[in-house]
Amino acid sequence: MSGTSEGPTAAADLDGSVVTESDVRTSPGIETASYDAVSYRSAFGAAPLAMAVVDREGLVVDANDMFDTLLGASESLTGRLAADLVDLASDARTWHAYREVLRGRQAKLRCTRRLKHPDGHSLWVQVTVVPLAENEPGVLLSVADISARRELQARLRHLQMHDPVTRLPNRTLFFERLSAALEAESYERSGTGRIGLCYLDLDGFKAVNDTLGHRVGDRLLAAVAERLTRCADEAGHGRATAPLVARLGGDEFALLVEDSTGTEQLADLAEAVLEAVQAPFDLSGRRMSVSASIGVVERQAAGTSATGLMQAADTTLYWAKADGKARWTLFDPERNAHRMTRQALASTLRPAVDRDEFVLEYQPLVCMEDGRLRGVEALVRWNHPQFGMLTPNRFIGLAEEDGSIVQLGRWVLATACRQARQWQLDHPDEPPIFVSVNVAVRQVWDSDLVADVAEILAETGLEPHLLQLELTESAVMGSAGRPLQALQALSDMGVGIAIDDFGTGYSNLAYLSRLPVSVLKLDGSFVRGFQYEGEGVPPNPADEVVVEAMIQLAHRLGLTVTAECVETSAQASRLRRIGCDTGQGWLYSRPVPPDRISGLLDVRV
Repeated sequence: MSGTSEGPTAAADLDGSVVTESDVRTSPGIETASYDAVSYRSAFGAAPLAMAVVDREGLVVDANDMFDTLLGASESLTGRLAADLVDLASDARTWHAYREVLRGRQAKLRCTRRLKHPDGHSLWVQVTVVPLAENEPGVLLSVADISARRELQARLRHLQMHDPVTRLPNRTLFFERLSAALEAESYERSGTGRIGLCYLDLDGFKAVNDTLGHRVGDRLLAAVAERLTRCADEAGHGRATAPLVARLGGDEFALLVEDSTGTEQLADLAEAVLEAVQAPFDLSGRRMSVSASIGVVERQAAGTSATGLMQAADTTLYWAKADGKARWTLFDPERNAHRMTRQALASTLRPAVDRDEFVLEYQPLVCMEDGRLRGVEALVRWNHPQFGMLTPNRFIGLAEEDGSIVQLGRWVLATACRQARQWQLDHPDEPPIFVSVNVAVRQVWDSDLVADVAEILAETGLEPHLLQLELTESAVMGSAGRPLQALQALSDMGVGIAIDDFGTGYSNLAYLSRLPVSVLKLDGSFVRGFQYEGEGVPPNPADEVVVEAMIQLAHRLGLTVTAECVETSAQASRLRRIGCDTGQGWLYSRPVPPDRISGLLDVRV
């Protein structure tokens, strides 16, 4: 009989408790073994438990028949070292505790060992060592076969750690393996020191369950699991280990690659998985096709946590779905940083108005005919305490999503109107300029915009015709019901309504004639077509034809036209020649603070 050690786990019970009682010392408060010599001898021989008497030197001096039978001894074990027979010297802690019991300085030792039987099979035993009575020097060693119990517990653990539908490792076992792979002693001992993960779910799996039932859905999951396992086996060919395939729940699966060799290996695995999953399935005569989206993460194991790796994988899976599904996407730190920044902005957006973190800049709107300033467009900026000055494209979309655009829009409107009135008061000899303010459709739906505008005009003293509200073409062209009523009420009040970025949306000209619109703002893409593409290369004449036609149409409808993104004097000259009314762009001025506008009121721009 020989003992085999399994390292530190060999000295632990199945419930995880430490079984070497090295901290138990003989004392008046501890009950020690006491045996009557005569009764002990008779019990010793008849006991169904394998037992042996061991002297202070650790040698077997007597053993019952069960002891010989259990250990498969073909001859007497008397005189053999007991520690060798039941593998008590394979780890330092157990060996020390055993020596302490032999010397009478410890009351008891109990440990679990895996032994190799002479016929070749292994068995699990529980070894107990206790001192004999004082007049019986030595210790009593008993050995109980617990192989059946271990096997049962192993089966129970397998059931607890595996998914019943796919028979794959479940979420619990996956995270156990992942955590072990990320321990320093695991990746520092050998391998590449890297780890990779393919995290996927099936596109539209819920529809399969809803239309065909959960039984068909389970069959599909099992079939997918078989293909994933085959992909993992092929990827692991010639390597120390194959990727671990696990079902994390629902239609979510993961392939864990320990000792990854880099992103190329993970990319190849993801491609193989996509191809395998997209091949049609034949489920009980029913032909079915599905696809998968996969998030791929590959990085150094050092400094990586299980939570961090899974968060990155989950984010990347979301990108794969957002990018169109049926694809794999590799984790991008820069894209993730942008997402984190976006989340940080979203979480601080609402209270930012109350903290006075927003400011307005103004860009001149110049009359093309005489070059005089006619108005300004108010452009909001967020002076973020962490990220600095942010332009509208960084936060307006967020504000529209969470509804804070209503509060922010009201602040912009009030601030712009107050500033326009102040310019009028500061320059009484100059014609007053109008202020143009962008309005989101959600402001019309989620607030009483008409009442807000009327209240702000009354508070600031600004005349209605000196306020212009800008809405995007797609928003205005689709207006009906409440939005259209609000626009009509504002127009009746005397407020100007402008369509921003005209020419990029619906361009429903018939509908345009029925809207209460007074200004069209040509999108900058039309104006940019007016500039020379290179030295000696004239611009495309078709651009000018299109713009001129839009300007003539607008004038026939009684509308004025503002050209955005005017950057050169050549563009301005051509726009003036074809009848454009107002220009806006860097040729005249970038967006500037209010005091800079005051300096432009009495000059030609």
